[in-house]
Amino acid sequence: MKPAFEKLFGFDSKVNSVRTEILAGITTFLTMAYILAVNPSIFSALPGMPAGSVFTATALAAIIGTLVMALYAKKPFALAPGMGLNAFFVFTVCLGMGYTWQFALTAVLLEGILFIIFTVTKIRSWLLSAIPGTLKKAIGAGIGLFIAFIGMQNAGIIVNNDSTLVGLGKITEGTALLGIIGLFITAGLVMAKIRGGILWGILLTTVIGLFVKDPATGEAITKLNGFVSLPDSVGPIFCKFEWHNIFTLDMLVVVFTFLFIDMFDTMGTIIGVHQGAGLIPDDGPRDNVPGAEKMFLADSIATVAGACLGTSTTTTYVESAAGVGEGGRTGLTAFSTAVCFALALFLSPLFLAIPSAATAPALIIVGVMMMPSIKRIHWDDYCKAIPAFITIIMMPLAYSISDGILLGVISYVACHAVAGRFKDISITMWVLAVLFICKYIFI
Repeated sequence: MKPAFEKLFGFDSKVNSVRTEILAGITTFLTMAYILAVNPSIFSALPGMPAGSVFTATALAAIIGTLVMALYAKKPFALAPGMGLNAFFVFTVCLGMGYTWQFALTAVLLEGILFIIFTVTKIRSWLLSAIPGTLKKAIGAGIGLFIAFIGMQNAGIIVNNDSTLVGLGKITEGTALLGIIGLFITAGLVMAKIRGGILWGILLTTVIGLFVKDPATGEAITKLNGFVSLPDSVGPIFCKFEWHNIFTLDMLVVVFTFLFIDMFDTMGTIIGVHQGAGLIPDDGPRDNVPGAEKMFLADSIATVAGACLGTSTTTTYVESAAGVGEGGRTGLTAFSTAVCFALALFLSPLFLAIPSAATAPALIIVGVMMMPSIKRIHWDDYCKAIPAFITIIMMPLAYSISDGILLGVISYVACHAVAGRFKDISITMWVLAVLFICKYIFI
């Protein structure tokens, strides 16, 4: 009889090693644990969402999502609230559109439920085929620029300028100086291929922050008040949904954007990591991934759980590739990552002491990591290049991921219609373009 963990995690003792799987899980955690510092930092911009509660919600969402992946899908992928999706939640839906964070949590919940329905009914495949590949590639790059821009703002590297809208901050002192130091440290670690380089960059920058003073207060930028404590309650943000706006066009746009980004981000991660590990051929069918539907279902269940806990969309992390690269192949790898997140719950003072200037380099480096898709855009075909460029550039300039996507869809349909390439425009794209135009006219 197989040991219990072999049945639970799809582990085969003939080809898999317990030691390798556990070390792979720890490696995955080290490469993605920065989310525990970055997520509370991003959500701190919203009144009524305490950093401690968001930290606990982030860790619990990662634990639940990764456990579902480990026990149900039996795959070596880890999940946590997604970068880019959290920025869209805070800076676009709440601060940009003016909606409450309860409205945004409701949108995340609805997105998760729709993702479950789409996965079970195979609608996902139809939607994936309807959206042009050019826009899918552009969205990743646009979010990368947007995240990097937010990081530079958080560190004070980029500041407001009444003459030119934005300008360079005073980079020789305070948080801007600390952010730049941290960027070079983190970049060096990543270039040296140090496991968990982003996390180590954050921690080293935080330590340096103990010796760098904020000119405005004269105090050290990093303020450490202990290392270990019981996790803060998620009570202030648990199941705080808002139902009276669920039938509005804004809710439709927000839910669709969350769903769109989550679906394609998850698909790209799962397929890319499988291909990188040699588990499927590069020239094979793109949906020919064993257990793909179970992985998508795990992702959508995690999103629903995360919404209830009080955080943004929980998604499959591309950093899982680090663990797979270390030999992780089964759910035991994901389970090991979940255990690491559980231990991190009791280190909240350490993570919450990390200043935004220390997490800014992580945002910038993650932005770099999201840019490779841009090289697969056909820039010599202007019908594709113009919509892709509009999608990419409008995200940071409009400070809105959703506007970048909406304008990208509209421009894609417009460019192809003007060029007479009607056969390249699906019915779904026509419908979406009309809906998005109406959104700008009437809302």
